[in-house]
Amino acid sequence: MTTAARGPHGGRSAPLAVGVRTEGGRALLGARGELVHGCADTLAGTLAALPPGTARVDLDASEVVFLDTAGLTALVTLREYGRRRDVPVSATGWRGQPRRVLELMGLDPADPLSGTLPTALTDRAASAVAQERAEQLDTLRLEIAQLRHAIDSRPVIDQARGILMAAHTCTPDQAWEILREASQRTNTKLRQVASAVTASAAPDGTPPPEPLRSALAAAVRRVSTAARAPRESCGRSPARAGRRAAG
Repeated sequence: MTTAARGPHGGRSAPLAVGVRTEGGRALLGARGELVHGCADTLAGTLAALPPGTARVDLDASEVVFLDTAGLTALVTLREYGRRRDVPVSATGWRGQPRRVLELMGLDPADPLSGTLPTALTDRAASAVAQERAEQLDTLRLEIAQLRHAIDSRPVIDQARGILMAAHTCTPDQAWEILREASQRTNTKLRQVASAVTASAAPDGTPPPEPLRSALAAAVRRVSTAARAPRESCGRSPARAGRRAAG
């Protein structure tokens, strides 16, 4: 049993599907998809079709991927079913966005039906959903800002790598390692290290500050030594290698 309601968050809809499994007098409902407008009717139809003598209803919401204001009425539907039939009901397994909405509403995400649902459910739900969307928007804005910073930083970093490759006959990866190590040694942002390197290469450029200059020199020495070591060990005879290790 499904509903074709679309989620208000956009994109493809994930219609609600409710599977039913009975164990003795217990009905196990598995909800999958989105709890949106119209899903309360779907759940009501599923509950109405439960066999007579059902003594308990447990809803597993672990596969519910989205929950909005209208979808929360499904909780009311399940609670009212339990009240009318005088049987215990539960709704557990909430994860991700649905769980966050329940938390923002002040409901127990382990089982929002274990307590008393607020009378003004719709108003509180609308506020919770709005806050959850605002948090998602803030996260998205931060990711965009970080991406823009990375894009802006890339040209100067590539220029600095080219300068190091030309000056020290190293590979692109080795040049990157030199910049990264100098950044870590001096606790300086990588872009600032790259800017200092490119500025120093200009005809009238000034050399980097002494701490950074020393860190760059140390990184160049370490990378150069590491690059020579495999070649030296390959060309060394066993007897010579033994004498050097002993000495």
